[in-house]
Amino acid sequence: MELVGIHTRLLDREMLRNAAVGVLHFFREELGRDLVTVNEFAQALARVLRGFGFSVVVEDAGPASANGSPAAAPVTTTSDRVRHTDLCRLACEAGKSFELGFFARLRHEVETGLEDSPRVLRFTGLRGCVKQLAGARRWGRRCQCLNDQIADYLRGCLTEQRPASDCALLVS
Repeated sequence: MELVGIHTRLLDREMLRNAAVGVLHFFREELGRDLVTVNEFAQALARVLRGFGFSVVVEDAGPASANGSPAAAPVTTTSDRVRHTDLCRLACEAGKSFELGFFARLRHEVETGLEDSPRVLRFTGLRGCVKQLAGARRWGRRCQCLNDQIADYLRGCLTEQRPASDCALLVS
C-alpha cells in the first residue's frame, strides 16, 4: 500500500491487495527468490495493474524515507472496460440447483461478458459464494476445494471462449 502512496483511494483496496499477493507469489514460487528490491516489486505490481486495465506510472522507488519506509511511488489509475460480476448473486440465482446451476450460470456470464470485448472480467465475492454453495459457516477443506474449482473453471471458460484474448481475469 505504501508504494502507491496517497493514490490508494483510486484503486479498490482488495484488487490492490490481491495483485500484490500475486506479485509476491510470482517472485517466491515462479522465480524462486526470497529477496526483491522495492523497485523490482513496484515495477512488477505496475505491470500487473496495467494488465487489469489501469494506466499506472510508477517512478523509481529509490531510497527509504526518513522514517525508514520506502518512498511512495506515485500511481495514476484509469479504469478501462471492466466487466464486473458478483459471484454471490450468481450463487443465489442458482437456487436449489446448487453447484450444477451455478456453474452453468457462470459459463453463461463469461460468454455474455466477453461479447462487449472488455479488458478485464472481474468476479468478486468468491469467498462468500463458496461458503454459500458449500453450506458452510466456517472455511474448511471442502470450501478451499470448491474455491479452486471455481477459479479453474473461470480460467477454462475464458481460454475456451477466447484463447488468444488480451482480456484479463480477476477473481476475488
